[in-house]
Amino acid sequence: MVESRSLPFSSQRSTLVLALLFLVSLPLAAPLDSVEGTFLHCITNHTNPSDQVSSIVYSRANASYSSVLRAYVRNSRFNTLSNLKPLIIVTPLHVSHVQAAVICSKNIGIQLKIRSGGHDYEGISYTSEEPFIIVDMFKLRSVTVDIAKGTVVIQAGATLGEVYYRIWEKSKVHSIPAGVCPTVGVGGHVSGGGYGILLRKYGLSVDHVIDAQIVDLNGRILDKMSMGNDLFWAIRGGGGASFGVILSYTVQLVSVPETVSVFRVEMMLDQNASVTDMVYQWQQVAPVTDDRLFLRMLIQPVSSNVRKGQKTIRASVLAEFLGGAEELVSLLNKEFPLLSLKKENCMEMSWIDSVVWWANFHNGNSPNLLLDRNPNSANFLKRKSDYVQKPISKAGLEWIWQRIIELGKTGMVFNPYGGKMNEIPASATPFPHRAGNLFKIQYSVNWNDEEEEMSSITQIRRLYTYMTPFVSKNPRSAYLNYRDLDIGINHHDRNSSLEGEVYGVKYFNSNYDRLVKVKTAVDPHNFLRNKQSIPPSK
Repeated sequence: MVESRSLPFSSQRSTLVLALLFLVSLPLAAPLDSVEGTFLHCITNHTNPSDQVSSIVYSRANASYSSVLRAYVRNSRFNTLSNLKPLIIVTPLHVSHVQAAVICSKNIGIQLKIRSGGHDYEGISYTSEEPFIIVDMFKLRSVTVDIAKGTVVIQAGATLGEVYYRIWEKSKVHSIPAGVCPTVGVGGHVSGGGYGILLRKYGLSVDHVIDAQIVDLNGRILDKMSMGNDLFWAIRGGGGASFGVILSYTVQLVSVPETVSVFRVEMMLDQNASVTDMVYQWQQVAPVTDDRLFLRMLIQPVSSNVRKGQKTIRASVLAEFLGGAEELVSLLNKEFPLLSLKKENCMEMSWIDSVVWWANFHNGNSPNLLLDRNPNSANFLKRKSDYVQKPISKAGLEWIWQRIIELGKTGMVFNPYGGKMNEIPASATPFPHRAGNLFKIQYSVNWNDEEEEMSSITQIRRLYTYMTPFVSKNPRSAYLNYRDLDIGINHHDRNSSLEGEVYGVKYFNSNYDRLVKVKTAVDPHNFLRNKQSIPPSK
């Protein structure tokens, strides 16, 4: 029998506010007390007595439950009373805690979710439609850099900002290819591909993963050798949460120069008639230019006349060049003259300072800002994605501008491919979107409160529908880490009669079948599941 003093949740039952906020009436396989008690008894038996398990297990009645849950909710859509909350949150301090959580949640038959940062756009790591337990990895966050070996071992709960900072502490000329948002958790980011500004030079994060550790459903810790080639392949772009709990990735470092250059240039449609020409030329240049250059483009509706409520389009080009400003200006004046880039538009800086710049901090801010996890910083948002394989005509662009202006809020981000991405086979990792893709589109809309949710989501869905003629087909592909639960409910767009294949083929193209085979081998009963997880074969 587990003594009540071991339970961090037993002394808090009378807290009325928590009861109102977090006790959701749903039919459970067993009473709440029984589930919690059984789980805690199990996890205590599977860890060392000195581990103080009571300090890492939170139930809904624990005074810290709400703050622990809310800290890494990054989308306010899923921070409401209507969302089912987890029965228990486990915040492991040791690998043994992860093993115990997997074994015990499986033993009592309660769904397990894994959260390593909370940036999954649809909140699937901390929401469900059935009773569930969260393993929140945020305390397992070590970053071990070995410059001599050229590697970094990153625990799943580390953030990208922490990774960049720790590498910078050891070397000013090394990094890894990864994203620009510093609060993204490594476990989800890398297991879904790991996309960032170095992809044209070095590819994705997963293209440099040389080892990994994972807890399987039997509670075993597996590395590359013991997990085998198929599972190791699957967790490098197929999403880790379908196959086990990612503990860490070992990533090969890449070289960056001491000096890089960045710039941001903006044009307004109502002030510059050449915006459409510029965007059209961007399509001809960004995917084929020097692979040291990453040219991101933002297309956003903005006010042209606030009093009259009139809108226009702002096109912004944000760039990183692994070299000096003079070489960059010379290159783009030759290849991309309609951008009209001048040296005064550019800033030369160190690599780590460019990481800070991309994170939307002012130039000159300390890299220490990358260590700020910024908890409790959720926004209302919805994202979708597409791939473009043929340049959009000028007439097509003009038509798109009008649709964006009519809708009023939804913007697009154009992220160029080419370079190293063209050299890596589509089957090398589960991430299939390689040669043949000119750029990826991220559709983006944010809003301020729940009342705007329906209209905002309707708007982004309409823009996505409008873009159908201009994007990839058979399948219309999407990026796993820009998770979109609309995929799978759009019945006229099915690739087969199987629900899983709707999103599976869109995210993974021809790699989906291999992922299903891996899932069937490691989790035939589909214990680790979510609305868009890899299903086992039937």
